[in-house]
Amino acid sequence: MKVDLIGLRREFSQSGLNRTDLNNSPFCQFNLWFEQAQKADIIEPSAMSLATSDNNEIGIRTVLLKYFDMYGFVFFTNYNSKKSKQLQSNPNVALLFPWLVLERQVKISGYVEKISMLESLKYFSSRPKASQLGSWASQQSSNLSSRKVLLSQFELMKVKFSKGKVPLPDFWGGYRVVPLKIEFWQGRENRLHDRFVYQLNKGKWRIERLAP
Repeated sequence: MKVDLIGLRREFSQSGLNRTDLNNSPFCQFNLWFEQAQKADIIEPSAMSLATSDNNEIGIRTVLLKYFDMYGFVFFTNYNSKKSKQLQSNPNVALLFPWLVLERQVKISGYVEKISMLESLKYFSSRPKASQLGSWASQQSSNLSSRKVLLSQFELMKVKFSKGKVPLPDFWGGYRVVPLKIEFWQGRENRLHDRFVYQLNKGKWRIERLAP
């Protein structure tokens, strides 16, 4: 079967991006674009593709950014999941925010480090109780014979933690992506897109324009 998508084409013409538009800090620039993504009513503006790899294969999936600051971009997961095993094998990662409604994307490459248990606990405690129970119920990335098994495990967790607070699982927590390179991409007409990359060099961020 061949599906021809050659005619599926549109021009990007919403806006441009100039060097004078950019903040000297990539984190301030990201914050500006993130706020604009929120105002544009993009579904899950915090959704980001996370690419990981080990010696055997490359993995990619969507995770949610939960907070960011000048130190990096934080997401949460099961530490026994496939992605976590790849991160333990190779901490180098890439992120992609595809804000296509705004004809924009942000690409981030760097490495991960685990956040502190206190930080993980603070976020875990803020989650709805059902989500907390879900973290206990799911052995992420393991094989399931049926959905019924998963729901049964969830019900067991509801009974187990019916009284009091749900504790933080020792196999669950956050990772911080520490960026070494952050690229801001703005679609333009005739595929002559604007691309600017911030690259960390001796503790300072250098900004360069890239060819589309």
